[in-house]
Amino acid sequence: MTATDLPPPVMTKAEITSFLATEFPQAVGYRVGGVTAEGVDLILDPDLSHLRPGGTISGPALFALADVGFYLAVLSRIGPVALAVTTNATIDFLRKPPAEQPLVAQSRLLKLGKRLAVGDVMIRAESGGPVLARAGMTYAIPPGSISPVRE
Repeated sequence: MTATDLPPPVMTKAEITSFLATEFPQAVGYRVGGVTAEGVDLILDPDLSHLRPGGTISGPALFALADVGFYLAVLSRIGPVALAVTTNATIDFLRKPPAEQPLVAQSRLLKLGKRLAVGDVMIRAESGGPVLARAGMTYAIPPGSISPVRE
């Protein structure tokens, strides 16, 4: 599925930001970078709670960034459906992320069906550079949440 095959976003950056603040106030340190043609960019401003010994961002913090980023990418297309849930996730940690820099999760929807959304997430330093982690994500979409015309 290319970006042109995807339905257009139904939520703006401001609406996604508001949804995140209202439904997940515990998601501290995240900010929505933007809604793209393929998904959503989510930025993590790391603090001490995201670090592990050795001066790097922890694996659980990277996984959470990928998971929340892809969740928001799905919602950007189906609307504020709080009960869309992760059904499968894999993550590859490719390089040591710097502790002092914000990270961006670039979420990309590859397929959006009636029941499942599949995609990937590339995590980089916000300043650019190589991919630090890559995640493959699948989300279940609650019945009746999107138009039945989609395949």
